[in-house]
Amino acid sequence: MASASLPATVLVHFSGPDKPGLTAALTGVLVEQSVRILDIGQSVVHENVSLGLLLELPAVCDFPTLRSVLHHRAHELGLLARFKSVPGDALQHWVHGLDHQHFIVTVLGRFITAEQLARISNLIANHGMNIERIERLSGQLSPVESSANACVELLLSGDSAREAAMRTKFLAAAQNLSIDIAFQRESIFRRNRRLFAFDMDSTLIQGEVIDELAAMAGVREHVAAITQAAMRGELDFDESFTRRVALLKGVSAERVHGLLDSIPLADGAERLIRTLKLLGYKTAILSGGFTFFARALQQRLGIDFVHSNELEIADGFVTGRVIPPIINGARKAALLAEIADREGISLEQVVAVGDGANDIPMLNLAGMGIAYRAKPLVRQNADQSISCLGLDGLLYLLGVPDRDLQALGV
Repeated sequence: MASASLPATVLVHFSGPDKPGLTAALTGVLVEQSVRILDIGQSVVHENVSLGLLLELPAVCDFPTLRSVLHHRAHELGLLARFKSVPGDALQHWVHGLDHQHFIVTVLGRFITAEQLARISNLIANHGMNIERIERLSGQLSPVESSANACVELLLSGDSAREAAMRTKFLAAAQNLSIDIAFQRESIFRRNRRLFAFDMDSTLIQGEVIDELAAMAGVREHVAAITQAAMRGELDFDESFTRRVALLKGVSAERVHGLLDSIPLADGAERLIRTLKLLGYKTAILSGGFTFFARALQQRLGIDFVHSNELEIADGFVTGRVIPPIINGARKAALLAEIADREGISLEQVVAVGDGANDIPMLNLAGMGIAYRAKPLVRQNADQSISCLGLDGLLYLLGVPDRDLQALGV
């Protein structure tokens, strides 16, 4: 099979029950024949291993003997061995593919079905992308507990010119399939993020503080209507914010601070922040909400930086004014850039998370912008959109599997 002028290339595939020492035993055979390994890949699914080796055989290699020895060793290990000669054009195609851009597709939901995976894999194939690896990051994909997470990560290779079209298709598919699909380039920055910046209202907490204050003032419906219009991008934030705050005039400071115990954190928020701190990330709250609540969250969660609006209180009552400057969308982005610069962090290493139109500038500035349970306008303008899981589901986008967190007791 080998020739004096050109070494032969062979793909060898082993499959069967997994156990320790398989790879060592099989690669040990190759040492005796001075065989070069050009590529290697291994995966284990339900205690069954699949190991592939792309081998370059030197001209002096006795391939029939090598094949016989590998067959025998595989049989001793309870494995099936298959051999396939790789022609020169196929080898060159593989070499060319090493220069392709790689992408990560993360599929998230409370469960992941065969139909969902079939739709996603068909979409990938239709865009000329190739799936190189599939890894389960969560526990079971069909968990018994309704609150459990399910997540699968796929590594793709292909032409980067198809990226924009695929991102649009994935967004539509996620809505149709009632799951989340994150699509991002694989790069040195993906697992090397250093700063997470969060909006507060309806992101870190389950609700809008200003709406709760409006209920105390008896103007909830009026303020909520203005809030929703502003978050959809239909109103200028500064103007709408000033109008809403004016309606709060007369609410007592005692009742204002009583909100600290009445609005719960977002699902998974504590687990996410605890994990980020454990991994050495910096965290920030950049909020169009109010400082009294943001500072309380900072103390509770251990947030590093907080910037939010200062609600003016005089003589024990809300005055209906906010102390300038107003933290609007542009200000959030500017503050994000300031924090990153001060900490020596590249913007590519920043993750920003928010739900409203005033979050779009910082989502676009960050290396990864995530629309969390967000309005349609925000989902369309963010890199990623997460709606099906809690905030701790964001860890999957960093490639963090549940097993690692369990080992750390998180």
